[in-house]
Amino acid sequence: MGFLAFLILGLIAGAIAKLILPGRQGGGWLVTLLLGVVGAILGGWIGSLFFNRGLTEFFDLGTWLLAILGAIIVLLIWGALTRKRA
Repeated sequence: MGFLAFLILGLIAGAIAKLILPGRQGGGWLVTLLLGVVGAILGGWIGSLFFNRGLTEFFDLGTWLLAILGAIIVLLIWGALTRKRA
């Protein structure tokens, strides 16, 4: 998968994760989208570590599910960190 496709995947995965998670994580949409890119990296790492499957093809359902899972994990961590500071 190319760099631009990976960025688009991460941005969309972050937006979907924001819609799935209840409550407010803080940081606004820009931070959420950037955390989605980080989440896609995390999802790819988790997929390659546990399922022997990484982020390979843009139009693959497994790729999208891993990216969204990673984005949810990163948003949960971000929400826990920002709640403690506030």
